[in-house]
Amino acid sequence: MKKLFINFIFLILTFLIILISLLSTIGIETNKFNNLITSKTSEAKNINLELNTIKFKIDLKELSLFLETKNPQINYQNLNIPVQNIKVYVDFPSLIKSDLKIEKLNFILKELDITELNKLSSILKPSNFRSFINNKIKEGLLLSEIDIFFDDNGSIKDFIAKGSIVDLKVEIIKGLNLENTSLSFFADKNDILVKKIFGRLENVKISDGDLKLNLEKGIKLNSNFRSKIEFEKEFLSKFSDIFKKYELVSLIESIEGEFNNNIFFDLDKTYKVMDYNYNLSGKIKKTKLKLLNPIKKGIISKKIEEIYFSDLDIQTAFTPKKISFKSDGKYSLNNKDFMNININSNLAEETENYKFDLDYQDNIILDIINYKKPKNFISNILIDFEKSKNVFKINNLNFTSGNDIISLEKLRFNNGDFISFKKIKVSTTNNDFLIHNNEKILIKGSKFDATNLAKFLNSSNVNNRFKKINNIIEIDFKNIKVPMSEKLQNFKLIGEIKKGQFTKINSKGDFGSGNFLDISLKKDKSSEKKYLEIYSDLTNPLLTEYSFFKGLSGGKLLYTSIIERERTSSKLKIENFKVINAPALIQLLSLADLGGLADLAEGEGLSFDLLIIEMEENKNFIKFNEILALGPSISVLMDGYMDQNNLTSIRGTLVPAKTLNKLISKIPVIGQIVIPKEVGEGLFGISFKIKGPKGKTKTTINPIRTITPRFIQKIIDKNKDTK
Repeated sequence: MKKLFINFIFLILTFLIILISLLSTIGIETNKFNNLITSKTSEAKNINLELNTIKFKIDLKELSLFLETKNPQINYQNLNIPVQNIKVYVDFPSLIKSDLKIEKLNFILKELDITELNKLSSILKPSNFRSFINNKIKEGLLLSEIDIFFDDNGSIKDFIAKGSIVDLKVEIIKGLNLENTSLSFFADKNDILVKKIFGRLENVKISDGDLKLNLEKGIKLNSNFRSKIEFEKEFLSKFSDIFKKYELVSLIESIEGEFNNNIFFDLDKTYKVMDYNYNLSGKIKKTKLKLLNPIKKGIISKKIEEIYFSDLDIQTAFTPKKISFKSDGKYSLNNKDFMNININSNLAEETENYKFDLDYQDNIILDIINYKKPKNFISNILIDFEKSKNVFKINNLNFTSGNDIISLEKLRFNNGDFISFKKIKVSTTNNDFLIHNNEKILIKGSKFDATNLAKFLNSSNVNNRFKKINNIIEIDFKNIKVPMSEKLQNFKLIGEIKKGQFTKINSKGDFGSGNFLDISLKKDKSSEKKYLEIYSDLTNPLLTEYSFFKGLSGGKLLYTSIIERERTSSKLKIENFKVINAPALIQLLSLADLGGLADLAEGEGLSFDLLIIEMEENKNFIKFNEILALGPSISVLMDGYMDQNNLTSIRGTLVPAKTLNKLISKIPVIGQIVIPKEVGEGLFGISFKIKGPKGKTKTTINPIRTITPRFIQKIIDKNKDTK
């Protein structure tokens, strides 16, 4: 009996195992439930089924019973769904009671052209997902499996879709398409998870990607992927509206590199981009920037039109309000001599901040301190600066080249005008000084090379660059190198600057050997006139930059000037000097056929007792009221002008051969009348004109003729003044 019981139990277990195996694999074919399922399904909202042979099966994973059929005809909301296989999970008690309740439908769809989803999208929720499918998905083949869950009323309460897509094309944003893409996915009504993404985003190859879309409110997209890029400027020009606020991006001509990417997009229900964040890290193998305005400044000897980078390790983050960028690698100017560079930048809507640490090989020229960096000598530049709409700030700048150091702190410019600074330090072969700007501007040092200072101060608009500066200034230099290899020692200056111009100066310097330089400037508060006076026992250091005085040697100089708002009246007086190898004078003497004087001017030089220049300047127009030079061999009287276009026009009279005129003056009666004895100057002279633009003047002369009484009277007056 016991054995019979055991065999019975074993038989039942064997039967159950066989039944379960049969139900979980082959299933039991039946037509019994066709009409019941069809009729009950038709009672569910918007679903119609036409079933072929049904197999009754069991799902071991879910421990539930289901009915399965191949190639059914299913219609939902009047749309035919191309189904390869369907499983109907039913509430089994309801099946026994002939009151069928469908819990879930599982569809395995046939391979589908993804554009056909446009026809099916009306059954999907939410509506923004439908719109995404209809408007953004352009091409692709879909293999998928869908689970649809029903509530007690037969309405769809949720769905889960999974599968894979190949040859996909999606429009990410207008003009930017994801193409030739393959992926696998899992989705429900709120989220889409995408894995194993491989494809191309225009000129960007994508691999090892994943993506998550949240569809509850608009679309929130998160994605991670690897990319390899290689494109030209035309690619970025398509998206100029996105990058137009960032000048650096607009300079990119080409770029090639490999990166890791993390992207976040937040789109509203109309697919307008509300927020985005793009983080990128990797290496730029090579890239080229073409400057919109080539750099050709005074401190750089060569024009910079293009900047190249190679092997740059980078980290970048893009947001609607900011772009941050870090990199370390190599750079080249105009594709020559790649050097080390490190860049750290933050580009916001209103402010752009850049930090550069780079090696530099080409020339650098600083005229103001007569500094020239040797070419091919590698130097280092550290600079931290900011740009905004009108303001440019140099927070720090450090230049080192061997033992040469130049550093700047907190320089600020507004619309190109210099506003303020904190500290400037210069230590080079010919310079060693420090400038502080606190309660006053203090300039102090052991040496300063002022060889080119006059050239710098005479450059166009230099006065306007500092019009926002207002402060007391003190200068104290032990040694100043000035033109013609002269040295000025123990130079001290106390002054006041208002609106970028000196209103008060009191200074003194020592050339040595009893020669001094004195400069004073005073302002009349009632009339706003400024009175400038410069006295120097040496002339060359002050006049070497003016071509008019080329060849002048020796003498003492006194310069006085009355400076008004619209007009400046000046007088220059130089005593006891020579003119040697002055091209303009030698040409004039040669044209006048005064060979002896021309030879003298080329040799030992022509001596002069006195030179006086009286002139007026008004809005870049200079009028020479009088230029008078008196000498034992030659005397000259001139007047004329130079206009704003550098057109010069000078007319004058030259009186040579003083000894000849002395002989004439000794003639009884006639000589005493024509040539006053106390003057000792001539009766005969040469009239000349000099006219033309700068560097292209032409000189013409008239034959020897009797000089005018005006010339004689001028000589008499000047000799009286001299005595």
